[in-house]
Amino acid sequence: MNQESPFIQTLLASDPARFDRSIERLCEGRTLGELLTDCAALEAFWKETANLYLRVRALSYLFHLHRFVLPQLVREGAPEDLPVDAGDLAPCPIPLEAHRALQSRNFAEAIERLLGEGPRARLNETLSSGLANAYQALALQNLANQVRLSVREEIGNQWMFRIGHPDDFPLRIRPELTGADAPWLMEQTPVRMDLSHSCWSDIFFLGMDRPEFAKVINVSIDLAITGSPTGPVPPCLSAIRVIDRPVIRLVSLDLECQAELTDLSALFDFGRDYLGLLKAALIASGIVPPGMEGSRTALERLLARLMGPGKGLELVSWVRDIPKGSRLAVSTNLLGSMIATCMRATGQVRALEGPLNEEERRVVASRAILGEWLGGSGGGWQDSGGVWPGAKLIEGCAADGSTA
Repeated sequence: MNQESPFIQTLLASDPARFDRSIERLCEGRTLGELLTDCAALEAFWKETANLYLRVRALSYLFHLHRFVLPQLVREGAPEDLPVDAGDLAPCPIPLEAHRALQSRNFAEAIERLLGEGPRARLNETLSSGLANAYQALALQNLANQVRLSVREEIGNQWMFRIGHPDDFPLRIRPELTGADAPWLMEQTPVRMDLSHSCWSDIFFLGMDRPEFAKVINVSIDLAITGSPTGPVPPCLSAIRVIDRPVIRLVSLDLECQAELTDLSALFDFGRDYLGLLKAALIASGIVPPGMEGSRTALERLLARLMGPGKGLELVSWVRDIPKGSRLAVSTNLLGSMIATCMRATGQVRALEGPLNEEERRVVASRAILGEWLGGSGGGWQDSGGVWPGAKLIEGCAADGSTA
């Protein structure tokens, strides 16, 4: 590791004036050759450090360098300044094995295969773009793993990560939901409006940078829905019921999208359709525990243990009259609504209807954050504020331990 690199010095600095330097400032006056040396130092650093925060920050530096800085310097530089032949800079495809690694979310392998192309890997705009994608995705994957660990530590969640076989599965659908005339179980949840979010300090990894400054004030609100005769109502609605087919049926009314899943791999494939949020709700609620990912277990066998042979589930979501980009944390609170519905249906919440108690709200909120990261949207830690009524002040705090 090159300790003389300003990037490494910044990562290891104890003085806030040095630790808080922007990447633009670190790049000032650096030649192409020096920045390539910096990249090699950062590559060694993220692999060696046990500190999650520093690893993510190093990966973020590498993303920025390959996406923005290096391509610009290559375009502006004279041929004699480049450590590769001009032919190495011509447009080229991403190597097949690197592409496959990216598609299968093996980002560290993708980086290794791209760097195997030699010096041109960081200078050829195509290959450098591939590296930028891999570095950014790997940083987010590291954060997602930390979210999993944090959620796992919440009392009531630990069992979900230990289950890998249907015979160990503890959940059962409540008997009143399995009869011939069993009703829909429905949940309605407000959205949250943040009155002050301290510059998005609830978003990983900004909240990790200065957790003591991460303070958010938000309120839970209902909205006036077109055609509602009773005034403002909770805009996030979810419903679940047992069906007489051994499948999982997912329906999003507002997105006008639905699918029937017959195997576990389809449930964990969040990019297949527009139903990733519903899939994340089933996983984060424990109906299909995260520990089942990659299992060869038949979905029909899991459903049979949950509610009986030949039975399945239908989960429906509906966001009522809220346009995309509303800044009301709709996805997280819809997730909270669906997770609460699934938990009620499986007896993880004491009552089929009525308010959640404080412990239940904490579990639902933690699982909603997990669901956001499972689905790839990466929500902030205050977005599930709609689960709690009224106004809230939410504050970050520093974690214990140097590797937190």
